[in-house]
Amino acid sequence: MLVYPQINPVALQLGPLAIHWYGLMYMAGFLTFICLGRKRIVALNHPQLTNKLLDDLLFYGVLGVVLGGRLGEVLFYNPGYYFANPLKIFAVWEGGMSFHGGFLGVLVAMALFAYQHKLRWLDLMDFIAPLVPPGLAFGRLGNFINGELWGRPTDMPWGMVFPHVDNLPRHPSQLYEFGLEGILLFALLWLYAKKPRPTGAVSGLFLIGYGCFRFLGEFTRNPDDGIFGLMTFGISMGQWLSLPMVIVGTGMMIWSMRRSA
Repeated sequence: MLVYPQINPVALQLGPLAIHWYGLMYMAGFLTFICLGRKRIVALNHPQLTNKLLDDLLFYGVLGVVLGGRLGEVLFYNPGYYFANPLKIFAVWEGGMSFHGGFLGVLVAMALFAYQHKLRWLDLMDFIAPLVPPGLAFGRLGNFINGELWGRPTDMPWGMVFPHVDNLPRHPSQLYEFGLEGILLFALLWLYAKKPRPTGAVSGLFLIGYGCFRFLGEFTRNPDDGIFGLMTFGISMGQWLSLPMVIVGTGMMIWSMRRSA
């Protein structure tokens, strides 16, 4: 049995200024996006994709992630708490970012970016899809450091006690999702995208991969606080939100393959 190490969520305190690990994880994700994006630009040799365009793309993506992720957390998972404590909506350094909300925010931001720069939206999504999982991995590390999104009770030897929750050994589900949604999904997409693929295929694989990995990971994750918990058929809000991703992703891959045949 392991014990959660009670990591201080504040990485560095400079007088009244507190630098949180959660914010540093997001910064690491954005920097990784830039580094990998530049490699993708060279590999694709796309006439419209440049390093300058990538920097602008990141700005739009950050807005989509932060605004969409926070709005998704408020509306999808814990509306009662945030409506009762509206100022907490802005306390993003305390954690609480919905992937599905951030995903929708990025879709909107990328549509706006593609329109302004006269790019095909689906080509743009295919470009960024392999760049996203490392950011998800850093986000899950941020969840672990914050001691949030802990797992369900388990008798497995690697079960971890989170003393601020209770004395039960629990799945370190944040680390499972770090490995599945972050490392494994990145390897899958990066290798698949190395060769030319039909438009929409890389995006479709991202939707399928993330949806499946998130659905599996949720079986070890404690149901989120708020008004939902486990829902119909005993599955969580995160699983219900992931199912459409798998369905749409499968449809996209079938469509892209048939279109290129």
